Amino acid sequence: MSMNIKQLNKDAGILICGHGSRAKIAEEEFSLLAKGLRERFPDLNVEYGFLEYSAPNIHMALDKLIASGVKKIYAVPGMLFAATHAKNDIPSVLTTYKEKYPDIEIEYGKELGLHSEMIKAFQARILHAALGSSDIPKNGELYDTMLVTVGRGTSVTEANAEAAKLTRIVCENLGFGWAETVYSGVTYPSVGRGLEMAVKLGFKKIVVAPYFLFGGRLIDRIYGYIDKVASENPDITFLKADYLRDQAHVINTFIERINETISGNVSGNNNKSLMEDFKERLARGEVDIHHHHAEFQPEVTDPLDDEANTHTHSHSHKHSHDHSHDAHDHKDNHEHKHSHGHSHAPYKHIAHPHGPRTMINENICCCFMGQFPQHIIDEEKAIKKELPGTPSCKRS
Repeated sequence: MSMNIKQLNKDAGILICGHGSRAKIAEEEFSLLAKGLRERFPDLNVEYGFLEYSAPNIHMALDKLIASGVKKIYAVPGMLFAATHAKNDIPSVLTTYKEKYPDIEIEYGKELGLHSEMIKAFQARILHAALGSSDIPKNGELYDTMLVTVGRGTSVTEANAEAAKLTRIVCENLGFGWAETVYSGVTYPSVGRGLEMAVKLGFKKIVVAPYFLFGGRLIDRIYGYIDKVASENPDITFLKADYLRDQAHVINTFIERINETISGNVSGNNNKSLMEDFKERLARGEVDIHHHHAEFQPEVTDPLDDEANTHTHSHSHKHSHDHSHDAHDHKDNHEHKHSHGHSHAPYKHIAHPHGPRTMINENICCCFMGQFPQHIIDEEKAIKKELPGTPSCKRS
């Protein structure tokens, strides 16, 4: 019989790895995942850490586990899909930490993915918005209603495809009349353009459901798009679904992913775990170990020293990763300075007619604005009849 979370020894610990955000609500809501696990398993050593922007970072969380006597750590990505953060950045951070403490064992698990519990969590949010109930409707009850799922959007095609797959599963499970997927990141269709297209299909009720774990500026922006399109189409009822948060089904999924990690039954693409895949690509020279916010430690690095848990730094480094910032998502090879002056490798569909260009003049990050050819900017300004200058990066 495989070992599980209930059978862990006192010297074992759990680490939930997140991206981090400048939005305080996202940081606070991520911490609820660890709280939810502690409530279910009071004797379990559980910590959480972020790649960047938020404290504690991953190294700090690992230090805290070691300081509590943990010798074996089971780390899982607190991410919906396997984009570059889960595939490259977290394994890189865990690998460098393991080199620092070779006597500590670290196992790395799988992203949340399209686990049946995550689908249930999403469906519950949608049903509450559409019907005020979590009960599966009778066949035909939602045939007059359209579902629009909002995915994060990333430069990793497979992750975008998973969001579209989720939409189809939920559409059939609940019996919507129609369903589409839109994205808030670099891919297409964008939220605003996708909603503009959705209203042309003739449905008088549209449920818009963001498939996000936590709140923040992206959620605010998504709801803002809904309000704008709704005001322009008063004959259509728009219903906003809540995002996932620390819903019971989400906690259930984390427990399943942790149990898989403990038992060693973790598989990913090509039946390999994320860490196995990372190490193979590392050996082939396709990725490298890079310095990251999550690795930063003050001069005092003893995990038993409370002063080591200080989150201040000033340095620059080079790395390749897929950011999921509050206002943008990208995959790049660039010098990333932590004063946050940076550039991006081009996204090949940056000029797609229904993609990021539709957000020009809507305060998107200047990191994207720099990728648009001037004629694209001019065209979009003419369409929107707006003449402001290029937005500046707002990073406060």
